[in-house]
Amino acid sequence: MTQMAQIKLDKWNISIGDGTPLVVMAGLNVLEDETLALEVCAELKSICADLGLPYIFKASFDKANRSSVSSYRGPGQADGLAMLTKVKATHEVPIVTDLHTPEQAEPVAAIADVVQLPAFLVRQTDLVVAAAKAVGAQQGWLHVKKAQFLAPWDCANIITKAREVAPDVQIILCERGTSFGYNNLIVDMLGIAEMKKLGVPVTMDATHAVQLPGADPRTTHAQGGSASTGGRREGVSVLAKAAVAAGANGVFLEFHPEPDSALCDAPSCLPLSGARDLLSQLKALHEAVT
Repeated sequence: MTQMAQIKLDKWNISIGDGTPLVVMAGLNVLEDETLALEVCAELKSICADLGLPYIFKASFDKANRSSVSSYRGPGQADGLAMLTKVKATHEVPIVTDLHTPEQAEPVAAIADVVQLPAFLVRQTDLVVAAAKAVGAQQGWLHVKKAQFLAPWDCANIITKAREVAPDVQIILCERGTSFGYNNLIVDMLGIAEMKKLGVPVTMDATHAVQLPGADPRTTHAQGGSASTGGRREGVSVLAKAAVAAGANGVFLEFHPEPDSALCDAPSCLPLSGARDLLSQLKALHEAVT
Protein backbone atom coordinates (compact mmCIF):
# COMPACT_ATOMS: atom_id res chain seq x y z
CA MET A 1 0.00 0.00 0.00
CA THR A 2 1.27 3.47 -0.86
CA GLN A 3 1.59 5.64 2.23
CA MET A 4 -0.79 8.59 2.15
CA ALA A 5 0.98 11.83 2.91
CA GLN A 6 -0.85 14.81 4.34
CA ILE A 7 -1.00 17.79 2.02
CA LYS A 8 -1.24 21.43 3.03
CA LEU A 9 -2.46 24.78 1.75
CA ASP A 10 0.35 26.79 3.28
CA LYS A 11 -1.34 30.17 2.82
CA TRP A 12 -4.34 29.07 4.86
CA ASN A 13 -2.62 26.61 7.20
CA ILE A 14 -5.11 23.90 6.22
CA SER A 15 -4.02 20.27 5.94
CA ILE A 16 -5.90 17.23 4.74
CA GLY A 17 -5.09 13.56 5.14
CA ASP A 18 -5.13 10.91 7.83
CA GLY A 19 -4.52 12.41 11.26
CA THR A 20 -5.88 15.87 10.38
CA PRO A 21 -9.26 17.46 11.18
CA LEU A 22 -12.13 16.77 8.78
CA VAL A 23 -11.96 19.31 5.95
CA VAL A 24 -15.26 20.89 4.93
CA MET A 25 -15.73 22.05 1.33
CA ALA A 26 -19.20 23.54 1.33
CA GLY A 27 -21.29 26.28 -0.15
CA LEU A 28 -23.53 26.74 -3.17
CA ASN A 29 -23.96 24.44 -6.12
CA VAL A 30 -23.63 27.42 -8.46
CA LEU A 31 -23.24 31.15 -7.96
CA GLU A 32 -26.63 32.83 -8.18
CA ASP A 33 -25.71 36.32 -6.97
CA GLU A 34 -23.01 37.91 -4.85
CA THR A 35 -25.25 38.62 -1.86
CA LEU A 36 -26.31 34.98 -1.53
CA ALA A 37 -22.73 33.75 -1.87
CA LEU A 38 -21.55 36.09 0.89
CA GLU A 39 -24.45 35.07 3.14
CA VAL A 40 -23.90 31.33 2.75
CA CYS A 41 -20.14 31.63 3.18
CA ALA A 42 -20.51 33.71 6.33
CA GLU A 43 -22.82 31.15 7.94
CA LEU A 44 -20.76 28.11 7.03
CA LYS A 45 -17.49 29.76 8.04
CA SER A 46 -18.97 30.64 11.43
CA ILE A 47 -20.22 27.09 12.01
CA CYS A 48 -16.90 25.52 11.03
CA ALA A 49 -15.00 27.98 13.22
CA ASP A 50 -17.18 27.04 16.19
CA LEU A 51 -16.57 23.35 15.51
CA GLY A 52 -12.85 23.71 14.83
CA LEU A 53 -13.19 22.37 11.29
CA PRO A 54 -11.11 23.72 8.37
CA TYR A 55 -13.44 25.42 5.90
CA ILE A 56 -13.22 26.01 2.13
CA PHE A 57 -16.06 27.85 0.34
CA LYS A 58 -17.47 26.03 -2.68
CA ALA A 59 -19.38 27.40 -5.67
CA SER A 60 -19.31 26.94 -9.44
CA PHE A 61 -19.22 29.86 -11.86
CA ASP A 62 -20.49 27.74 -14.75
CA LYS A 63 -22.38 24.45 -14.72
CA ALA A 64 -21.41 23.34 -18.20
CA ASN A 65 -22.97 19.88 -17.93
CA ARG A 66 -26.68 20.69 -17.98
CA SER A 67 -29.58 18.52 -19.14
CA SER A 68 -31.07 21.36 -21.18
CA VAL A 69 -29.87 24.55 -22.88
CA SER A 70 -32.55 26.34 -20.87
CA SER A 71 -31.09 25.22 -17.52
CA TYR A 72 -29.37 27.85 -15.39
CA ARG A 73 -25.59 27.61 -15.74
CA GLY A 74 -24.27 30.46 -13.61
CA PRO A 75 -22.80 33.91 -14.15
CA GLY A 76 -19.95 32.72 -16.35
CA GLN A 77 -16.20 32.87 -15.92
CA ALA A 78 -15.54 36.62 -15.70
CA ASP A 79 -18.41 37.58 -13.40
CA GLY A 80 -18.18 34.33 -11.45
CA LEU A 81 -14.48 34.62 -10.67
CA ALA A 82 -15.09 38.22 -9.63
CA MET A 83 -17.77 37.02 -7.18
CA LEU A 84 -15.47 34.35 -5.80
CA THR A 85 -12.71 36.91 -5.37
CA LYS A 86 -15.11 39.09 -3.39
CA VAL A 87 -16.15 36.17 -1.15
CA LYS A 88 -12.53 35.19 -0.59
CA ALA A 89 -11.48 38.72 0.35
CA THR A 90 -14.54 39.55 2.45
CA HIS A 91 -14.59 36.39 4.55
CA GLU A 92 -10.91 35.44 4.33
CA VAL A 93 -11.54 31.87 3.25
CA PRO A 94 -10.00 29.63 0.59
CA ILE A 95 -12.09 28.84 -2.48
CA VAL A 96 -12.86 25.68 -4.42
CA THR A 97 -14.43 25.83 -7.87
CA ASP A 98 -14.43 23.73 -11.01
CA LEU A 99 -13.27 24.28 -14.57
CA HIS A 100 -14.25 22.75 -17.89
CA THR A 101 -11.70 23.73 -20.55
CA PRO A 102 -7.88 23.88 -20.62
CA GLU A 103 -8.04 27.62 -21.29
CA GLN A 104 -9.72 28.20 -17.93
CA ALA A 105 -6.95 26.55 -15.92
CA GLU A 106 -4.63 29.50 -15.30
CA PRO A 107 -7.25 32.17 -14.52
CA VAL A 108 -9.17 29.77 -12.27
CA ALA A 109 -6.06 28.57 -10.41
CA ALA A 110 -5.03 32.18 -9.85
CA ILE A 111 -8.15 32.69 -7.71
CA ALA A 112 -9.24 29.25 -6.50
CA ASP A 113 -7.04 27.59 -3.89
CA VAL A 114 -8.62 24.25 -4.80
CA VAL A 115 -9.35 23.57 -8.47
CA GLN A 116 -11.81 20.82 -9.21
CA LEU A 117 -11.88 18.49 -12.20
CA PRO A 118 -15.49 17.48 -12.95
CA ALA A 119 -16.23 13.76 -12.94
CA PHE A 120 -17.27 13.57 -16.58
CA LEU A 121 -14.00 15.22 -17.68
CA VAL A 122 -11.29 13.47 -15.66
CA ARG A 123 -10.11 11.41 -18.64
CA GLN A 124 -9.63 14.47 -20.86
CA THR A 125 -5.85 14.66 -21.15
CA ASP A 126 -5.61 18.30 -22.22
CA LEU A 127 -7.76 19.41 -19.28
CA VAL A 128 -5.91 17.26 -16.71
CA VAL A 129 -2.55 18.51 -17.97
CA ALA A 130 -3.55 22.17 -18.01
CA ALA A 131 -5.15 21.97 -14.56
CA ALA A 132 -2.20 20.12 -13.02
CA LYS A 133 0.31 22.65 -14.37
CA ALA A 134 -1.74 25.66 -13.25
CA VAL A 135 -2.52 24.28 -9.79
CA GLY A 136 1.07 23.17 -9.28
CA ALA A 137 2.36 26.62 -10.15
CA GLN A 138 0.04 28.17 -7.55
CA GLN A 139 0.78 25.50 -4.92
CA GLY A 140 -2.92 24.74 -4.59
CA TRP A 141 -4.88 21.51 -4.45
CA LEU A 142 -6.23 19.61 -7.45
CA HIS A 143 -9.58 18.10 -6.42
CA VAL A 144 -10.35 15.22 -8.80
CA LYS A 145 -13.88 13.87 -8.92
CA LYS A 146 -13.90 10.13 -9.60
CA ALA A 147 -15.97 9.61 -12.73
CA GLN A 148 -19.23 7.70 -12.36
CA PHE A 149 -17.89 5.07 -14.77
CA LEU A 150 -14.48 4.49 -13.15
CA ALA A 151 -13.36 1.97 -10.57
CA PRO A 152 -11.49 3.47 -7.61
CA TRP A 153 -8.13 2.05 -8.74
CA ASP A 154 -8.59 3.50 -12.21
CA CYS A 155 -7.91 6.90 -10.63
CA ALA A 156 -4.23 5.93 -10.54
CA ASN A 157 -4.03 6.84 -14.23
CA ILE A 158 -5.31 10.36 -13.54
CA ILE A 159 -2.80 10.88 -10.73
CA THR A 160 0.04 9.63 -12.92
CA LYS A 161 -1.00 11.83 -15.84
CA ALA A 162 -1.14 14.94 -13.63
CA ARG A 163 2.23 14.26 -12.02
CA GLU A 164 3.94 13.57 -15.32
CA VAL A 165 3.56 17.27 -16.10
CA ALA A 166 3.50 18.66 -12.54
CA PRO A 167 5.47 16.31 -10.28
CA ASP A 168 4.75 18.22 -7.08
CA VAL A 169 1.06 18.95 -7.63
CA GLN A 170 -1.05 18.14 -4.56
CA ILE A 171 -4.00 15.90 -5.44
CA ILE A 172 -7.21 14.90 -3.66
CA LEU A 173 -9.60 12.27 -5.01
CA CYS A 174 -13.34 12.71 -4.50
CA GLU A 175 -15.97 9.97 -4.40
CA ARG A 176 -19.27 11.07 -5.97
CA GLY A 177 -21.09 7.87 -6.78
CA THR A 178 -21.07 5.23 -9.49
CA SER A 179 -23.60 4.70 -12.27
CA PHE A 180 -25.99 1.88 -11.40
CA GLY A 181 -28.23 0.98 -14.31
CA TYR A 182 -30.32 3.82 -15.67
CA ASN A 183 -30.93 7.12 -13.83
CA ASN A 184 -29.27 6.05 -10.62
CA LEU A 185 -26.06 6.30 -8.62
CA ILE A 186 -24.76 4.17 -5.76
CA VAL A 187 -21.72 4.56 -3.52
CA ASP A 188 -19.33 1.74 -2.67
CA MET A 189 -17.88 2.88 0.65
CA LEU A 190 -15.04 0.36 0.30
CA GLY A 191 -13.86 2.49 -2.61
CA ILE A 192 -12.71 5.21 -0.21
CA ALA A 193 -10.01 2.97 1.23
CA GLU A 194 -9.08 1.80 -2.27
CA MET A 195 -8.51 5.37 -3.42
CA LYS A 196 -6.50 6.18 -0.30
CA LYS A 197 -4.20 3.29 -1.25
CA LEU A 198 -3.16 5.47 -4.20
CA GLY A 199 -1.41 7.77 -1.72
CA VAL A 200 -3.77 10.75 -1.76
CA PRO A 201 -6.46 12.11 0.56
CA VAL A 202 -10.08 11.34 -0.30
CA THR A 203 -13.23 13.44 0.10
CA MET A 204 -16.90 12.54 -0.23
CA ASP A 205 -19.25 14.56 -2.43
CA ALA A 206 -22.44 13.47 -0.73
CA THR A 207 -24.54 16.03 -2.59
CA HIS A 208 -23.96 14.77 -6.11
CA ALA A 209 -23.87 11.13 -5.04
CA VAL A 210 -27.63 11.24 -4.38
CA GLN A 211 -28.47 12.47 -7.87
CA LEU A 212 -30.87 10.65 -10.16
CA PRO A 213 -29.32 11.69 -13.48
CA GLY A 214 -31.91 12.83 -15.99
CA ALA A 215 -34.71 11.37 -13.89
CA ASP A 216 -36.57 14.22 -12.23
CA PRO A 217 -40.26 13.31 -12.79
CA ARG A 218 -41.31 16.91 -12.12
CA THR A 219 -39.57 18.21 -15.23
CA THR A 220 -39.85 15.53 -17.88
CA HIS A 221 -40.65 16.43 -21.45
CA ALA A 222 -43.91 14.49 -21.15
CA GLN A 223 -45.06 16.98 -18.56
CA GLY A 224 -44.19 19.93 -20.72
CA GLY A 225 -40.93 20.78 -18.97
CA SER A 226 -37.27 20.31 -19.78
CA ALA A 227 -35.39 17.26 -18.58
CA SER A 228 -33.35 17.75 -15.42
CA THR A 229 -31.50 15.66 -12.89
CA GLY A 230 -33.39 14.49 -9.85
CA GLY A 231 -32.05 13.85 -6.39
CA ARG A 232 -32.66 12.37 -2.96
CA ARG A 233 -31.92 15.13 -0.48
CA GLU A 234 -32.67 12.87 2.47
CA GLY A 235 -29.74 10.66 1.50
CA VAL A 236 -27.02 13.33 1.64
CA SER A 237 -26.44 13.11 5.38
CA VAL A 238 -26.56 9.30 5.27
CA LEU A 239 -23.78 9.12 2.67
CA ALA A 240 -21.71 11.83 4.32
CA LYS A 241 -21.77 10.02 7.67
CA ALA A 242 -21.02 6.65 6.08
CA ALA A 243 -18.08 8.08 4.15
CA VAL A 244 -16.56 9.72 7.22
CA ALA A 245 -16.94 6.43 9.09
CA ALA A 246 -15.22 4.71 6.16
CA GLY A 247 -12.22 7.02 6.42
CA ALA A 248 -12.93 10.03 4.20
CA ASN A 249 -10.64 12.96 4.97
CA GLY A 250 -13.12 15.62 3.94
CA VAL A 251 -16.69 16.26 2.88
CA PHE A 252 -18.10 18.21 -0.05
CA LEU A 253 -21.60 19.56 0.57
CA GLU A 254 -23.99 22.05 -1.00
CA PHE A 255 -26.42 24.21 0.97
CA HIS A 256 -29.02 26.87 0.22
CA PRO A 257 -31.26 29.00 2.46
CA GLU A 258 -34.23 27.81 0.38
CA PRO A 259 -33.17 24.52 -1.26
CA ASP A 260 -36.32 24.08 -3.36
CA SER A 261 -35.63 27.48 -4.91
CA ALA A 262 -32.00 26.75 -5.77
CA LEU A 263 -31.33 27.41 -9.45
CA CYS A 264 -29.39 24.17 -9.98
CA ASP A 265 -29.71 20.65 -8.51
CA ALA A 266 -32.33 21.71 -5.99
CA PRO A 267 -33.45 18.12 -5.21
CA SER A 268 -29.97 17.31 -3.87
CA CYS A 269 -29.36 20.55 -1.98
CA LEU A 270 -29.48 20.75 1.82
CA PRO A 271 -31.09 23.55 3.85
CA LEU A 272 -28.53 25.94 5.29
CA SER A 273 -30.42 25.81 8.59
CA GLY A 274 -29.37 22.18 9.03
CA ALA A 275 -25.66 22.70 8.45
CA ARG A 276 -24.62 23.00 12.08
CA ASP A 277 -26.27 19.76 13.18
CA LEU A 278 -24.88 17.77 10.26
CA LEU A 279 -21.34 19.11 10.56
CA SER A 280 -21.39 18.50 14.32
CA GLN A 281 -22.31 14.87 13.71
CA LEU A 282 -19.66 14.48 11.02
CA LYS A 283 -16.99 15.92 13.32
CA ALA A 284 -17.96 13.47 16.07
CA LEU A 285 -17.84 10.54 13.67
CA HIS A 286 -14.47 11.59 12.30
CA GLU A 287 -13.00 11.87 15.77
CA ALA A 288 -14.39 8.45 16.66
CA VAL A 289 -12.69 6.68 13.77
CA THR A 290 -9.33 8.49 13.75
